[in-house]
Amino acid sequence: MADVARARRLSGRIKQIVATVIERQIKDPRLGMVTITDVRVTGDLHEATVFYTVLGDETARADSAAALESAKGVLRSEVGRQTGVRFTPSLTFTLDALPDSARQMDDLLAAAAAEDAKLAAARQGAVPAGEADPYRKPRVRDDETDDAG
Repeated sequence: MADVARARRLSGRIKQIVATVIERQIKDPRLGMVTITDVRVTGDLHEATVFYTVLGDETARADSAAALESAKGVLRSEVGRQTGVRFTPSLTFTLDALPDSARQMDDLLAAAAAEDAKLAAARQGAVPAGEADPYRKPRVRDDETDDAG
């Protein structure tokens, strides 16, 4: 089991290397606008999961996934060459679901804001159904107020 700090440093370095190699060396036309969002390395430093996002629709995502899968060997050899670790971790590419989750959360927040606006508009001219001050208070007799004042 490796040190957690070492695994974190290695994952940051792998993220940097993979992003740079994808940008500068991989010339696959199927590869779209890919952004490497995170890399997680196992405790024994033998496997690295690379999370990525793709700008575009489902076709662009599928094409980019196929391009990354075919470039996996080049990326792994470049990671091994630039990191200098004894055992180069195997790379697994996973589409990051965070942007989709964030978009869904934004939609839910917009729907809640719209419902709040409807409620505020309905409340605008409303008056209470009962008395203006519905809370019970102790009765004050007129003769008590005369004695106090």
